[in-house]
Amino acid sequence: MTGTAARTPWEAAADLVVVGSGVAGLTAALDAVAAGLRTVVVTKDGVDEGSTRWAQGGVAVVLGDVAGDSLDAHVADTLAAGGGLNDPAAVEAVVRGGPGALRRLRGRGAVFDGTTAVDGTPAGGGTSAARLDRTREGGHSALRVVHAGGDATGAEIERALVAAARSAQLTVLDGHVAVDALRDTAGRVAGLSVLDGAGRPGILHTPAVLLATGGYGLLYASTTNPATATGDGIALALRAGATASDLEFVQFHPTVLHAGPDPAGAGRRPLVTEAVRGEGAVLRDRTGAAFMTGVHPLADLAPRDVVAAAITRRMAETGADRVHLDATGIDGFATRFPTVYASCRAAGIDPLTEPIPVTPAAHYACGGVVADVDGRTGVPGLYAAGEVARTGLHGANRLASNSLLEGLVTGERVVRAVLADRGGAARSAPLRPAPALPVADRAVVQRVMTRYAGIGRDATGLAGASDAVEAATVTAVPVDRAGVEDAALTLLAQAVLAAAGTRRETRGCHVRTDFPQRDDTHQQASLPVRLDADGRPVVVADTLVGAA
Repeated sequence: MTGTAARTPWEAAADLVVVGSGVAGLTAALDAVAAGLRTVVVTKDGVDEGSTRWAQGGVAVVLGDVAGDSLDAHVADTLAAGGGLNDPAAVEAVVRGGPGALRRLRGRGAVFDGTTAVDGTPAGGGTSAARLDRTREGGHSALRVVHAGGDATGAEIERALVAAARSAQLTVLDGHVAVDALRDTAGRVAGLSVLDGAGRPGILHTPAVLLATGGYGLLYASTTNPATATGDGIALALRAGATASDLEFVQFHPTVLHAGPDPAGAGRRPLVTEAVRGEGAVLRDRTGAAFMTGVHPLADLAPRDVVAAAITRRMAETGADRVHLDATGIDGFATRFPTVYASCRAAGIDPLTEPIPVTPAAHYACGGVVADVDGRTGVPGLYAAGEVARTGLHGANRLASNSLLEGLVTGERVVRAVLADRGGAARSAPLRPAPALPVADRAVVQRVMTRYAGIGRDATGLAGASDAVEAATVTAVPVDRAGVEDAALTLLAQAVLAAAGTRRETRGCHVRTDFPQRDDTHQQASLPVRLDADGRPVVVADTLVGAA
């Protein structure tokens, strides 16, 4: 909701405020507490309600025990998926940081699937005697994805981190939404404004704010993301003067369970992890034909953007609203993929005997707030880690199961950066930003983004979407969580449309039907987005990020 009411805010202080409680946020918060920092976690729902818990696939990591695999191969696969826009140094840092980060996560109690050691110890409890199971997912050249509970890896990671947070007596403000980063006269972060569940305002005075808020899947009517994924962190960072980039690269997961029409804005739809295809499942059209052979050398295990685009084309060609994933040949499906199995059965589908109806849906954002692998943004004291950040790891398309890996590695690195950046000039009292923000009706935003800025885009549709969002926008003061989220979605819609309209080519998960070819001569560079003097997102053409 929006309004004009103003109340006197409560105030508190911290050394570090972490916004978000997914893998990156909780990893950072636990390390910060261990380092002696007064740390507060701000989260819109419960501490265990972020996007991490829904991650089915696993963690892509090279542990040195799979013949033929290597860190160099993982780096190469990530670069191949990224469409020429990765930052190679960021890819190296995250991939090579993976084994140690996974080891420390297991030390915090995360249990992964694997063999049992000779002494009977389960594989997850940090024992070196047990070998973790591995699977293969789209775009990977080897079996290197570790998983937990079959297809419940995110839930296990979240469980372990939440338990560790409770043991560490970490201070958590649940039911609070972050509104704005407050800066001093020199432009440095000096605090964070928040609203609680009743709309009561508060201010956390702090020299360091870490955004770990996830992505912006709720820009679309159908998404694998939970209802929290409304782009709040990116919007907050842009308003604070930070730069965002690669926002046009929205990855659509190719296989989301199709159980009937999507109710607009319903939020998370059950995904069918691509590990199912890694175990041998085959995509078939309405006639039963396997259509990925010949589309890509990896066929059904091609990168997500390739598979999603192929599914979309085949649905258009056959007039169908779905395709089918045939997993009937997988032995032990219900045990190997219990989450997928339960979702199918709840929808009246038996994946043991019939193909699973699937369609693409908005999944991960590849871009976000421009940050290095240590989380530093262009605003002193403002950090970003996980899906909210654009570190250069993903480029134009995410490689499967690199997301949890990124959260683990950057969540650790950002705390070292915060510690290194402490001190310096004293901060003055925080300045309060203007309270009124552009806000459009969420249903309008989701409808036009789904229709015109989905898997296939063209100039006419993008321009029409921009006009529709503009026509639905008013200026108002957010007074509760819904108002803050709607303002964020409005800003993200404008930013994504600006970047998508500027990128006149097809690259990675950005498909322009009017520019179907990749243009490495003129457009092999990321497009930075900032707010202009009027607070509107614009592409900064003369300061390209990560140019090849």
